[in-house]
Amino acid sequence: MKARPHRGVRRRIISRVLTCLASLAVIAAMPGGCRKSKPTEVTELESVAEVWFEDVAVESGITFVHVSGHRVRHLFPESVVGGGAMFDYDRDGDLDVYVVQCGTVEQGVKSRAGNKLYRNEGNGTFVDVTTEARVGDLRCGMGCTCADYDSDGDVDLYVSNYGSNVLYRNDGDGTFSDVTAQAGVGDPSYSASSGFIDYDRDGRLDLFVVNYVHWSPEREIDCFNAAGELNYCKPTNYQAPARDTVYHNLGNGKFEEVSRSVGIGTVFGNGLGLAWADFNMDGWMDVFVANDATPNQLWINTTKGGFVDEALIAGCSLNAHGMTEAGMGVIALDIENDGDVDLFMGHLRAESNTLYKYQDGWFEDATSVVGLEAPSFAFTTFGLGFADFDHDGYLDLYTANGAIISPEKPYDPSDSFAEPNLLYRGLGNDRFEEITPRGGTRELLVATSRGASFGDMDNDGDIDVLVVNKDARPHLLRNVADKRGGWIMFSVLDNHGSEALGATVRVDVGQRRQWRLVQATYSYCSSNDPRVHFGLGDAGRVDAVSVRWPDGKEESFGGFAASAVHTLRRGGGNKRQE
Repeated sequence: MKARPHRGVRRRIISRVLTCLASLAVIAAMPGGCRKSKPTEVTELESVAEVWFEDVAVESGITFVHVSGHRVRHLFPESVVGGGAMFDYDRDGDLDVYVVQCGTVEQGVKSRAGNKLYRNEGNGTFVDVTTEARVGDLRCGMGCTCADYDSDGDVDLYVSNYGSNVLYRNDGDGTFSDVTAQAGVGDPSYSASSGFIDYDRDGRLDLFVVNYVHWSPEREIDCFNAAGELNYCKPTNYQAPARDTVYHNLGNGKFEEVSRSVGIGTVFGNGLGLAWADFNMDGWMDVFVANDATPNQLWINTTKGGFVDEALIAGCSLNAHGMTEAGMGVIALDIENDGDVDLFMGHLRAESNTLYKYQDGWFEDATSVVGLEAPSFAFTTFGLGFADFDHDGYLDLYTANGAIISPEKPYDPSDSFAEPNLLYRGLGNDRFEEITPRGGTRELLVATSRGASFGDMDNDGDIDVLVVNKDARPHLLRNVADKRGGWIMFSVLDNHGSEALGATVRVDVGQRRQWRLVQATYSYCSSNDPRVHFGLGDAGRVDAVSVRWPDGKEESFGGFAASAVHTLRRGGGNKRQE
C-alpha cells in the first residue's frame, strides 16, 4: 500500500510541473505550436491473428438501433451520444442489457425513440421488457449508471441526458418507478458519465454527475473539417464548460445537492469520463474526471466532507508534454498488480490513449513504454475496459472507437466517423500487443462506437462486451477466445448485501498476486458488471483472498476453488485491520 505523498515529494512534483509549463511558452512560439507528435521510436508489436469475440446481437434478440437525430446541421450533442449497461435488474443471476437512446436534441418532435431494457433469458436470448419495466425514457440520453442506492437488494438505474436526468428505483418485481423528483437528482445540465459511491463513509451511496458543456440549439455554430466540409465542433469552440454535480444520499430516499459545499461545484470543465477509487490509499474514495480539451481533475477526498483537485501536482491533469487532451472514457485499475491505482483513458485521434501509472505519490505517462500508444494514435477512443479475456493471468484491453472529426479517407463511405475497435493482449511485465483481426472478430466491425460495457453475460466464466454504436445497432460480443487457463469470480457485498462499490480484492495464486476494484462506473457513459473476475493461468485454485473495504478496513477469506463465482460478504472473513 502506498501512502499519500509527503511534502518533499509534493515540492518535487510542483517543480517538475512548473518547469514543464514554463517550457510551453517557448514551444508554443514555434511554428505549429505544441502538440503531441506521432511516436517514431515505438512501432506496433507483431500481432497475432486470432478470433476472440463473436457478435451475437442480432440472433440474441437485441433489436435496438441508435438514433442520434442528425439531419443536415451538425448539432453538438449528436457527436458523443451512446451509452449502455450490463446489470442484473431482476436478480435471476443473468446480466441484462440497457441501452440509451438520443433520438434528437431538437424540440417539438412528436415521435421519439426511447431507451430500451432487454431481459436476459439465460439461454442466449434477450427479450425487450422496456414497457413493462417502465424505463423507456424519451429524452436525448448520454449514458447510465447502476447501483443499489437505497440498500434494498435491488439494483437501481440512473440515466444521464441532455436535459433533465432520471432516477429509476427498482421496485423488486420487475418494474421501476421514476423517483427523480422526490429524490431531487434531476440535474438539468448536459450530463455525461455518472456514478454512485459512498464518499463520506456513512454507509449510503452518494451520486456524482459529470457535466459537459452549456449548450443549446440557439448557441450552435458551424465548424468544418480539413476538407472544408461541415463537421462537429470541439467543446472549446463554445467557451462554455460546465460544473459537475454531487448529491449526498440522506438515507430516506432523498438526496441533497452539495456540489459547492464539497468544493466541486465551483470548478468548470468539459467532463465526459468518471472513475472512482481510493487513489491515495487513505481509506476515503476519491474522484477522477476526464475532461474534453480542458485539464482533467483528480478530486482528493479531504476526509472532512470535501474534495481538493490535485490533478496538476499529481501529474494527471495534462499529458507528458504539458498539454490538455480530449478525455473521453476512463478506468481506474491496478495494471501493475502492486496494490495502488493507475489510470487509463481514451483520447482523440492524433493524441493517443494514455496510461498513467501511479508511482511514489504521482502519476507518470507510461503509454509508449507498455505498447499502447502507437496503435491508438489513428483512432478516437470512447468506451474501454480491461479484463483477462483469455485467462492467462494478464489483463487485456478492449477499446471502442469512433471519430468526431471525419477523416479524409473514411473506413466506411456510408459513415465517415466509423472506425474499427481495438483489442490488445496483455503479455505480462506491463506490456501489450495488438490482436488481429482488429477488434478480435473474424469480420472487421466498423462503426462509430461510443459506450462499452463489460461483464459475463452468459455465465460461462469469461468477460463479454456490449458496444453501443452511434446511429447503428450495438455489438454484443460473446467471448470465444482460446483460453489459456482457469478463472474465478467474486461478488463482493457490504453489510446490506449490496455490491461493495469501492472495495479492492486481492488474490494470491502461487507466487503471484492480482488486484481488482469493485466498480460499476468506468468506460464511457456506461455501467458494468461489478463482480470481479480473475484469469488464473495454470492454477486450479486461489490460495488466499483479501478484501480492502471502501473505509480502508481489511478482511481475509482464505482459499477458493477455480471455475466458480463466489460471494465475499463483509463480516464473513477474518478481520485483519481496524
